[in-house]
Amino acid sequence: MSIPKHIRYLVVGAGVHGLSTAYHLATVLKSRGTGSGLDIVVLDKSSVGAGASGIACGVIRNNYFQTAMRKLMVHSVEVWESDPDTYNYHSVGYIQAAPDVMQADVASIFRQQNEIGYSSVLIEGEKECSRYMQNIFSDWQARNISVVLHEKRGGYANNLPSMHALAAKAEGEGVKILTGVYVTGFRKHAASNAIETVVTDQGDINCEYVVISVGPWIRNIWQMLELPKHIKVRNSDGTVHDGVPMWAFWSLQEGTLGVNPAMQKTNDGSFPPVIHVDTDAPLYSVLSGKLLADGLWGIYYKPDFNFGGIQGGAVPQKISTDADEVKIDPYGPHSPDYIVDESFSEMWVSALAHCQKRFEGTYPKYKKEPSGGIGAFTPDSFPVFDVFCDNCYIIADSNHGYKMIGVGKLVADEIAGKKQGLLEPFRFSRYAQGSLHPVSNSPYPWS
Repeated sequence: MSIPKHIRYLVVGAGVHGLSTAYHLATVLKSRGTGSGLDIVVLDKSSVGAGASGIACGVIRNNYFQTAMRKLMVHSVEVWESDPDTYNYHSVGYIQAAPDVMQADVASIFRQQNEIGYSSVLIEGEKECSRYMQNIFSDWQARNISVVLHEKRGGYANNLPSMHALAAKAEGEGVKILTGVYVTGFRKHAASNAIETVVTDQGDINCEYVVISVGPWIRNIWQMLELPKHIKVRNSDGTVHDGVPMWAFWSLQEGTLGVNPAMQKTNDGSFPPVIHVDTDAPLYSVLSGKLLADGLWGIYYKPDFNFGGIQGGAVPQKISTDADEVKIDPYGPHSPDYIVDESFSEMWVSALAHCQKRFEGTYPKYKKEPSGGIGAFTPDSFPVFDVFCDNCYIIADSNHGYKMIGVGKLVADEIAGKKQGLLEPFRFSRYAQGSLHPVSNSPYPWS
């Protein structure tokens, strides 16, 4: 399929945000009688879901310490729930188990979930938490857990199947998805800052509006748009930090234990919630008995037939290389630089065994195959959803991406002229204004 010379809306990136935006924009235009999916083209340099969305662990949760993130995730969970079969969504719930240092944070999340009607259960006290978890898993044995938050909604979705389903929805509305097309630059109007032409390796495309939704490749597009590589960030106390890098990269630590997913069924024979454990209990290797961690550490895991086992991950590792020098391609499992090593598998399987006795002796079943990816994080590790260059909407998810399928629906409404309050806390201007999101005690940069 040849690229068009002109299109009204051009979306760059065929991951969760680009596809969701294209699909929902098509439905908005049709409902208002102001256009249709035929006015929209999605470009991707590779294929549908070829980036972070296609290798995502797929966890869907509301578990955020930040009010704005929590409200935004309620909306996204509702989108997942709107068509669970098509989206390959499994509404099994989500459990966070945490130590004393995080108890106040988790209790705060519960109170605010209760205020917005998001169903969850809070358990406090070590004995009470052990009893609650053992009522679900008889072999539960994690230590130093003093608070458990059990979200009854949420769960996980199958990564690539859900992206192909979302692409089919968009194409069903008339949206064209063109793959194997590289964006190499932008040209602006002679008399304004607006983008007039998107330059690709297969020719120029004139357009009226551009949506950028490229996951970790945002650094490249940001440079093409001549946006600042370093910015000023004002803290909530008024302190200003100058020269803060706009982007930093983290290496994601995820893998799969190659056992029958049914191994993780609950006491009553059901498939369980997604489990996320943070603890400061000493972690010892199941291979050598050596101490692996004596501070706060965390893992998450779930049974997943899509991955063929028990799949999950641990705290990501910050990449020390200057953001300009980080090699994004080849991406994910194909990267020679940013895939998990044996230290991850030893830690993660040891942590599984720390949590549940059934995982003792399972290390030989760990899938020793390339896994992991990298994410581009903003200065405060939270998304930026905003308009740049007058007519260019940037969705920079700071690696919160896949679970936030509803962002595309909100962005579509904004493009159509209706501002969305859920997106307001994520404007680029927050860095200059000091309107940063609060920081939790979690070891994860995205919590």
